[in-house]
Amino acid sequence: MERRVLPQVRRNVRRGIARSSLPWHKAALGAAIALGVLAAPLSAQAAAPAACAALQGKYPDWKGKTLVNAINPHTPGYETIDPKDPSKYIGFDIDLGEAIGECLGFKLIYKPVVFAALLTTLAAGQADIVISDIYATKERAKAADFITYSKVFDGVLVAKGNPKGINGINMSMCGAAAAENTGYVEVPLIQALIPECKKAGKAEPTIQLYDNNANCIQAILAGRADTYVNDVNTVDSAVKAYPDKLEKAIAVTIPYSVGIAVPKDKPKFRDAVLAALIEVQKAGTHMELLKKHGLDVNNFKEPDILTAD
Repeated sequence: MERRVLPQVRRNVRRGIARSSLPWHKAALGAAIALGVLAAPLSAQAAAPAACAALQGKYPDWKGKTLVNAINPHTPGYETIDPKDPSKYIGFDIDLGEAIGECLGFKLIYKPVVFAALLTTLAAGQADIVISDIYATKERAKAADFITYSKVFDGVLVAKGNPKGINGINMSMCGAAAAENTGYVEVPLIQALIPECKKAGKAEPTIQLYDNNANCIQAILAGRADTYVNDVNTVDSAVKAYPDKLEKAIAVTIPYSVGIAVPKDKPKFRDAVLAALIEVQKAGTHMELLKKHGLDVNNFKEPDILTAD
C-alpha cells in the first residue's frame, strides 16, 4: 500500500518537493515539522478487526493520537521511499504498522534515521515506536522491549559467479571483504571468524560499515566488497535488480526474530501493540501483506515479547 507523507520543511528546497495538500490540522502539522518527521496517511488500508474496538476501550491512552515511527527506509519490501514519488513510504512494515495503529486508534508519522540510530532515537524520546525490519536480540533488548513478528532467514549476496566461493558465514569468508550495515547482528558473526581464520593460517575477513542496504549493495557492484549478508528478501531484491551482476550464494538461518521496538518504560503500550498485532494476524492482514510485498510467507510467526530480563 502506498502511504503519502509530508516531507520535512528543511528538505523542501533541497529536494524540490512541494508541500503536501493533505488536510491535516495545523497543530498536527506544526508538531510534525518540529519533530522533523514525515506525516502519515489519512487512513489505514482497511477496517480494523471488530475486536479492535474492545482494545481501544482497554487501551484508551493512544486512541486519536499521532505517534512517531523511526525507520531506516532503505529495505525494499519492508520500508523504502517510493521510487515513483519521494514523498511516500511503501513496504510491509509501513502497512503492518498502520494496521496496528488503526486497530488501536492512532496514526503514524515517520522519522527517517540511519539504522544504528533507530534505538537511540527511541530511547531519546524522539520516536514512540520502531517498526523497521530490526532483529530482536537480548543485547538490543537492553535498550528497548520487542514484540516479535517475523522469522529471520538471511541471504549471502555475492558478485555474479561468486568468485570468492563464499558459501555462508563460515571459513569461506576468510580473506573476503564484507559490506554490512552499522549495528547489524551480522557484524559480530563475521568478526567471530577472524580468530578462526588466523588459526587456520588464512587471511582474516574485513568488514566495511555502511549506513544502509543500498550502500552495501553498491559496494559489491563497485568491486569494493565481496559479500553482503542480510535478510534474504533484501538479498533476493538486489539479485532481481541486478541479475547480471549479483547472485545469492546461499540462504542461512539466523537465530533471531524481527521485532517491533517500544520504550522499556512503557509496558502498557508494549502490551497494547502486542494485542493489536494478534488481532491483525487473526484477521489475515499480516499474511496478506507478506504476499502483497513479495515476501516469503514462511517469515510469518505468532508474536512474542522479548525483554532483557
